[in-house]
Amino acid sequence: MKNLVSIILFGLLSLQTFSQDTSEEKINQLIDQWHKAAAEADFDAYFSLMTQDGVFIGTDATENWQNDDFREFSKPYFDRGKAWSFTRLERNIYFNKNKSIAWFDELLDTHMGICRGSGVLQKTETEWKIAHYVLSITIPNENVEKVTQLKQSFDEKLISQHKNK
Repeated sequence: MKNLVSIILFGLLSLQTFSQDTSEEKINQLIDQWHKAAAEADFDAYFSLMTQDGVFIGTDATENWQNDDFREFSKPYFDRGKAWSFTRLERNIYFNKNKSIAWFDELLDTHMGICRGSGVLQKTETEWKIAHYVLSITIPNENVEKVTQLKQSFDEKLISQHKNK
């Protein structure tokens, strides 16, 4: 009887591990598909992988795109036949306890050099969807002072606008 209980417990633990690996695999595939759809300028495929209320935070401090606005902003890039091309260098995926929400961070090879992406995915009844994505340009620590000086005027204006709201 002890052996039977051990076998059942081992089987259940194996299924849980397999299930998690499958979710990670599905999420990796989804994010890779999303990046591929942008590189191939497939507007419908790209936005079908996001939730209807999805958010895209761009590299510019003013880019906090709600889904409809992001669609409108992006459409001309997709219509030209080339949106943007991001290739994964590294990705980490994390889950909440009931595996209904996942979040990730990734390093990307882009036309802007290395960027960092991070996002949140929501599990629907049938699939995962990207609910929130943040794209950041990485800056080596030894270059932060130069970059800070370069963007100082822009930042001061934007800070002033936000303080005066």
